Amino acid sequence: MISIAEKYLLIFSLPLYTVIILFEVFMSNWHMKAFYSVKETVMNVYLTLVNSTVDLVFRGVYLIVLFLAYDFKLLEAPHQPFIYWGILFLLEDLAFYVEHKVDHSSRLFWSVHVTHHSSPEFNLSTGFRSSVLQPLYRFVYFIPIAFFGFHPIDILFMFSLTQVYGVLVHTQYIRKMPEWFESVFVSPSHHRVHHASNILYLDKNMGMVLIIWDKLFGTFQAEVEAEPVKFGITTMPQHPFHPIKSITHEFSNIVRDVGNASSLKNKLNYIFKAPGWSHDGSSKTSKELQRELATKSSSVVDHPTSEEYATASIDDSAF
Repeated sequence: MISIAEKYLLIFSLPLYTVIILFEVFMSNWHMKAFYSVKETVMNVYLTLVNSTVDLVFRGVYLIVLFLAYDFKLLEAPHQPFIYWGILFLLEDLAFYVEHKVDHSSRLFWSVHVTHHSSPEFNLSTGFRSSVLQPLYRFVYFIPIAFFGFHPIDILFMFSLTQVYGVLVHTQYIRKMPEWFESVFVSPSHHRVHHASNILYLDKNMGMVLIIWDKLFGTFQAEVEAEPVKFGITTMPQHPFHPIKSITHEFSNIVRDVGNASSLKNKLNYIFKAPGWSHDGSSKTSKELQRELATKSSSVVDHPTSEEYATASIDDSAF
């Protein structure tokens, strides 16, 4: 059940993706940058195909929910097209930011989102490395937009449109955009920070198109020249190319930790608290690690890199 607008977007975007990815692959090999490997690229394609299948199968269900919200809308959306689509874009981008923040703040949702971050490579194909099970709950963040009077089909089209932009910022070939652009929009530099496993960069730059949400809500971090980005998650999965375990490995870690927890409170905390939380300090959340980094950096003249904290204990969900 894909709208005509989404079909045209696919017709436009798929050739665009093909051309620019092939160009980046060529440039990567020409300059011997090794930004791409066959295994990781195939894995990226596999994950987006599974994600698309889940989305198509479940789409009928979440469309019913969105149409129910739209039928009981609390407001009327503006009728002027430019205002209608402009406000819808802002609401959609904000909804994505909130969802993304939750995905990084609760281990249950991080278990879904981690697949997008678990590659040590960062290139345009990484933009297709989907959070496979996200369609099962992503629509919840769109319900308020439907209550505001925006048509569900338009909501889904706007999400698809912003995702095109979201794919294009997954590149190492663009170092910096003009300053005015970097002040408003998510840039490749901003998104490289988001995909980094450096302590300084954890859980930063959550926006899809606009970086202003991160600046407003305190999750912005510029790319620092003295802190080169290390891509991936803090502890890489044991079976990165397994068709099932690559998707479920963090769920398995939750089951392990819940089974080892002695109290109901701790069991629930291992499910819902921030990735890396532990009852005994054996692993730490990104905020805890960043507080340690800030404390250490305030006690020395030179700004330390997060490599100095490589021995810190942190599980593969602490991102």
